[in-house]
Amino acid sequence: MKHCFYNETVGFFYNNSRKELTTYWRTKDVLVVALGLTVSVIVLLTNLLVITAIIINRRFHYPIYYLLGNLAAADLFAGIAYMFLMFHTGPRTAELSLKTWFIRQSLLDTSLTASVVNLLAIAVERHQTVFTMQLHSKMSNQRVMILIFCIWVTALLLGLIPSYGWHCLCALEKCSSMAPLYSRSYLTFWAISNLVIFLIMVVVYTHIFIYVKRKMTRMSKHTSFHPRYKETMISLVKTVTIILSKSI
Repeated sequence: MKHCFYNETVGFFYNNSRKELTTYWRTKDVLVVALGLTVSVIVLLTNLLVITAIIINRRFHYPIYYLLGNLAAADLFAGIAYMFLMFHTGPRTAELSLKTWFIRQSLLDTSLTASVVNLLAIAVERHQTVFTMQLHSKMSNQRVMILIFCIWVTALLLGLIPSYGWHCLCALEKCSSMAPLYSRSYLTFWAISNLVIFLIMVVVYTHIFIYVKRKMTRMSKHTSFHPRYKETMISLVKTVTIILSKSI
């Protein structure tokens, strides 16, 4: 029968993984926290503005903008998660309970996964609209809401798994040196899952740009294309470019 270390401190697991755990504030700790809090506030304010603009402006009441709003919500959540990290990092890490440490990490993992999965959903939506030559998808609001719900369920599942068993509290030899309470197998699974999602997104956008480039080349050679067709194509290119710049 395995022996579990539920009553040990965070410091115990950091020592086990040989990860540095400071007990006093160093200059670099203060700078990291100050910079982190500044970035978090900027992220919160900018994404609140995006969400507010989408809510109050009826021109943005289309599937693509709902997905962009959800991406802003994921980034907003990331700002909150990072701010929580800044208040529970440095020397404060040693004072955390195991539960608080898991909450800190789960917030970060969930927010990042939500952003990546949402970017994939946007990529698929743009792929559909580009190949059907429509500026806005014909997806119903109900389907968009179901899609957004699925995005958050996926993110929460991946982020909360360690708190409900996939950790190393009962197998110290499996603890990660990066996140000392996490199992190396979970971190590998989480990283590969997000990488696969990201690679699929890259493939989708690459397909879009190859298709658009061919269309633009054909339009430059022929003047018979309807002006509205050209406007739609240019608008689609602009939208995809904005999305990619936001994801970067």
